[in-house]
Amino acid sequence: MAEKTIKHLVRIANTDLQGDKNIVIALKNIKGIGINLANALCTVTKTDKNKKAGELTEEEIQKLEKAIKAPSQNGIPSWMFNRRKDMETGLDKHLITNELIFTKEQDIKFLRKIKCYKGMRHALGLPVRGQRTRSNFRKNKGKAMGVKRAKVGKKAGGKK
Repeated sequence: MAEKTIKHLVRIANTDLQGDKNIVIALKNIKGIGINLANALCTVTKTDKNKKAGELTEEEIQKLEKAIKAPSQNGIPSWMFNRRKDMETGLDKHLITNELIFTKEQDIKFLRKIKCYKGMRHALGLPVRGQRTRSNFRKNKGKAMGVKRAKVGKKAGGKK
């Protein structure tokens, strides 16, 4: 009886994935791929979702890599992509790993350059999406401020 050999690390899309996890869960470790897209990738490539990442054959790994690099050509709907109607090209794309990080930084630089509200909030280190700043985000604003108590004799109306 031959035992299955399980690889401890599987390299997909320039990311090391743990071999002891299910492939759907392991694919989540690639930056830019969430649980829904990982599930869709397994369905499109006809890979068993409950299979461990370390048990995948080289052929299955190649299919997954190909589907990750060009998801639109492999039947994944465009509403699952993380970059629809790109500002420069107008195309629907899905970015992963370093491309995603670089593009996000470029978008923030662009917002700062045109000095829109979101760009100014990024530049000042304040929350961008409308959160309150009185009690949160103190790490950006300085040490927490308390309420100063009035002295008993003067302002508090106490006995003199």
